[in-house]
Amino acid sequence: MATSSEIYVELVELSGHVVAKGAWSATLRADCFYQSAHLAKPGRRCRLLQGTWEITPFTPLAALDLSLSACIQVVWLSTSAVHRCSHSSAFAAMKANGSVVTWGDAARGGNSSAVAPLLMEGVVQVCATNGALAAIKANGSVVTWGGAACGGNSSAVAALLTDGVIQVCGNLVAFAAIKANGSVVTWGGAAFGGNSSTVAPLLMEGVVQVCATNCAFAAIKANGSVVTWGDAAVGGNSSAVAPLLTEGAVQVYATNGAFAAIKANGSVVTWGDAPHGGDSSAVAPLLMEGVVHVCGNLVAFAAIKANGSVVTWGDAPHGGDSSAVAQLLTGGVIRLCGSGGAFAAIKANGSVVTWGSATYGGNSSAVAPLLMEGAVQVYATNGAFAAIKANSSVVTWGDAAVGGNSSAVAPLLTEGVVHVCATYGAFAAIKANGSVVTWGDAACGGNSSAVAPLLMEGVLQVC
Repeated sequence: MATSSEIYVELVELSGHVVAKGAWSATLRADCFYQSAHLAKPGRRCRLLQGTWEITPFTPLAALDLSLSACIQVVWLSTSAVHRCSHSSAFAAMKANGSVVTWGDAARGGNSSAVAPLLMEGVVQVCATNGALAAIKANGSVVTWGGAACGGNSSAVAALLTDGVIQVCGNLVAFAAIKANGSVVTWGGAAFGGNSSTVAPLLMEGVVQVCATNCAFAAIKANGSVVTWGDAAVGGNSSAVAPLLTEGAVQVYATNGAFAAIKANGSVVTWGDAPHGGDSSAVAPLLMEGVVHVCGNLVAFAAIKANGSVVTWGDAPHGGDSSAVAQLLTGGVIRLCGSGGAFAAIKANGSVVTWGSATYGGNSSAVAPLLMEGAVQVYATNGAFAAIKANSSVVTWGDAAVGGNSSAVAPLLTEGVVHVCATYGAFAAIKANGSVVTWGDAACGGNSSAVAPLLMEGVLQVC
């Protein structure tokens, strides 16, 4: 029972599952809630909502009105590169003072000098398309830079981005922003999701999550329905499964060309490009119940069921067929990550299982002794994986050119790593002292020497 100086709260997913509950001191900020949520799903990003009000990590707990309900809604964001390799060729690091440091492909967001004065403080989230970046500031405004055709120019919707934005999602060439009132604002490549006028009435309120394929978006609304727009061939048209998307959706995931939605009953609905996972009929009986998580690489899906087993579908040579490791995926899997054409699964005993194309990291035999135990998280570029172990060291494998070979920075990855982020071709690791270590394709951010003095301390997050 909470005392007068404490508040009792339950963190609850859209499915109704309680992520965490307990009493917290009313003198704290809501970052303690985020920490509790992240313990349940390490590496995942989330939003916390009380009704339609966004709770940020900086919200004082004393400001919460719990008179009607002690439930805080947890909305897991499915755009994190933890699950599917990023489209981006540039990194953005957020520092403790709210400033942003960028590097990588200059034309695709690695050079933020045009908006530098706006990135000196107050930034709380950064999101990328293939050629641009968008930053949300603490006041709910959005700053964009990079290739104009890829969403770097948001002037057409600038008036709608001055306040109230709480999440931004990017596909290859367009952005979609969710506002605090549940409405969605889009910009960038018009035919590929930047123009949402055909579904505008459905995006005026109630949206809690947005996910993207290469050129389309899918939004989950608070009532569990799903709205899609963008390129019809890659998931923008969900009419074939529309009756299944009117209610009950709790999470949406994507490959390059297809979407997969988990419903509250544990079933999965797929649509979009059939070879890229839009057709799951071959494994349909296995997706009727019990699915708790789905991960997409660029062309295939993998689903974890409640018993820890894994079901795969999509492009067979690139992860859609897991028969070669089927015996290792019958139980105990707790985490998945996808590169461009392979998957890596972490099991409860800390071992890692990989499958798919060897070119994309599907063969981890070169580092197998290091992956037998202790892995706690795994990340991917297009062709390589990086696993953080319990001792805070990092193990890499896959295409050497895109981060599979970290020997050049190996002494810096033996301890102290707390998080890894990836672009299409490079990795960036944040260490406990707030410094950043990079490796992989220099053109995609693997060489951060130009901004090295700014990455020696104080970095909280890299996107």
